[in-house]
This record gives sequence, structure tokens and C-alpha cells, in this order.
Amino acid sequence: MSGAKLGAICAAVSVLFFSINDVAIKFLSGGYALHQVVLIRSVIGLLIIVTVIAPFTSGWAIARTKRLKMHLLRGLCVVFANMTFFLGLAAMPLADAVAIFFVSPLVITLFSVVFLGEVVGPRRWAAIAVGLIGVLVMMRPGTAAFQVASLLPLAAAVCYAGLHILTRRIGGTESAATMAFYIQVVFLFVGVSFGLIAGDGRFGDQTDLSLAFLFRAWSWPAVADYPIFLLIGAGTAVAGYLISQAYRVAEASYVAPFEYLALPMAVVWGIVVFDEFPDLWDFVGMGLILGAGLFMVWREARAKPVALQRPLRR
Repeated sequence: MSGAKLGAICAAVSVLFFSINDVAIKFLSGGYALHQVVLIRSVIGLLIIVTVIAPFTSGWAIARTKRLKMHLLRGLCVVFANMTFFLGLAAMPLADAVAIFFVSPLVITLFSVVFLGEVVGPRRWAAIAVGLIGVLVMMRPGTAAFQVASLLPLAAAVCYAGLHILTRRIGGTESAATMAFYIQVVFLFVGVSFGLIAGDGRFGDQTDLSLAFLFRAWSWPAVADYPIFLLIGAGTAVAGYLISQAYRVAEASYVAPFEYLALPMAVVWGIVVFDEFPDLWDFVGMGLILGAGLFMVWREARAKPVALQRPLRR
């Protein structure tokens, strides 16, 4: 099998797992605390990295690094990206949250100019403007349709962009397995810390769906939910490894568009599972964001033909 075909398969399967993860967490958001879900997910994910992925890569050497501070900073970026995105899922339609999150390639380009000194031409600036217009169309600030929760996936996109910039800084010396390992370690630390602070439900009297998901008291998972927790833990670990493999064996310009399969998947999941039907303006905003994002991926691939390893998405 060619590298391109293998990369396409790995990317498509990883996006499917990430999409199922989003559905599962939105489903669990009505009965569990976010930090409890994240902690259980990270425990399962770390076990899979250590027992399944590590033996076939570099073994216990995945924990060795000279860039510990950078790993911890990356971990915090992905933790905040995940948590803000999942908080958004609790209060808004799945497809809307995913679409707004996909403004991240545009934010990455902005950050590359500010923090890495890269030069961006007029076409990419135009794409950034189109993508941001798409976000405004979906959020509709100043109207009755505006939700404060829609700012959460936007914040997630900003955190994800910071993660990507940090990955560019250390991706040349650190392996994908090592970066995935330390992300799970940070997830564990944040989940335990948040549980100790708010796990008893002392801040749980909230009417807002996102805040209720964040501060709800911990409860022992129902037996019927065990497969869901196992799915999101194992699925996230496997998906993170597969997307790294996809970018390792195939060119970024070929693999990156497959990540955008998450958007039509989110539309389908939203309709089938949650009875959420996007309206016309939602589709217009999604189209603008999708088109701008794909254009940015294509332009970046042309500007930098050597594929950079992508960070774990969610």
C-alpha cells in the first residue's frame, strides 16, 4: 500500500474516532462533570499509550525529554482547547461547535505571523477574513440567535493554534509518542486537581448548561455508560496515534483535507443522535469556514512542502 493511501486511511479513521468522541462527550454532558469525564478518558488513553503504542515505538523512552517545560505548556494548551470545546458542546449544536472550531487553521496562520515571524500574502489574509466572516455568520452576535456558549469553541480554536505553534518549536526533536504521552499526563493532573477543588459539587448549582457540566459533582458512572467511557478513552488514544501516522507517511497537503470530514460527520451525528437541524445561515457559515480553512491548508502546503507533524486534535 502506498504512503498516500495509508495516510488517507489513517486520517479518515482518526477523524471518525474523534467525531464519535465528540458525540459521546456531548451525550455524557448531562449526567457527569467534565473534569471527571476528562480524567477517566485520560487514564484509559494513557494506559493504551503505555501498553499498546509504546512497545511498538520507543518503549519507556517516550517519557524521556529535554523539553519538559514545553511539553507541559503544550499539554495545558490542549487541555484548555479540549475543555472549552466540550463545554461548548454541552450548550450548542454539535455541528455548530465543530464548524467554529475549524477556524483554527486561520488562527494558526495569524499566530505564525506574530510568534514565528512568518510572512503571509494577500490571498491568505483574504482567506482569514472570509473564515472570520463565516464565524460571525454562525455566531450572529447582536441577534437573538447569539449564544455566549459559541465563544467556547472559538476559544478552543485559539488554544489549539497555540498548541500547533509549540509543536512547530519542538516537533523536530520530540517524537509523536512522547508528545502524546505528556498530553495525557497533563490531562491527568488537571482532572485530579479540578476534582479535588470542585468534585464534591460545591459549585454545582448552575443553570447554564456549560457551567453545570463544568462544576457538577462527581458520581460513580452507571454500568450502561462503561462502554462509552471506554470508547472515548481508547478512541482518542488511537485517533491521536493514527493522525500522527497519517502525517508521517503522507504529504500534509494530501492528508489535511481529510480532517475536514469531521464537519459533515458532525452534521449527520447532530441530526441522527440529537435531532439538531442546521439552518440556512449555519450552512452558509460552515461553507465559508470550510472553504477558507481548506484554502489555508493548501497555501501552507505549497509554501512549506516538507510536512510538519500535526498535534493531537482532541
